[in-house]
Amino acid sequence: MVDTTRLTQAVDHFADRLRAAPQSRLQRGAAAEALALARELASRAQVLEAPGVEPRVMPDAGMFAAADQITVAVHDLGLVLTDEAQVDEALELVAEAQKRAGV
Repeated sequence: MVDTTRLTQAVDHFADRLRAAPQSRLQRGAAAEALALARELASRAQVLEAPGVEPRVMPDAGMFAAADQITVAVHDLGLVLTDEAQVDEALELVAEAQKRAGV
């Protein structure tokens, strides 16, 4: 089992920043960035869990749910990661999304 602590901590930090962000920041793209990240993390988890099966798309539950969506997606992904390289790759995705979100 691979240690995903760094990954979950990074997503928890991003989620906390989203929760603290004003609605105007969420509307200007922060929530959309978080949803895109959640969808990517969820897709990666599904591909690892069921190769060859078309991944389902995480629905848009609204801007105020984006923080929870990335948290759920990273926990699902963390259960199926098999090596540190996958953790590092996911960490990079999180850092890039948080930077684009501006939170």
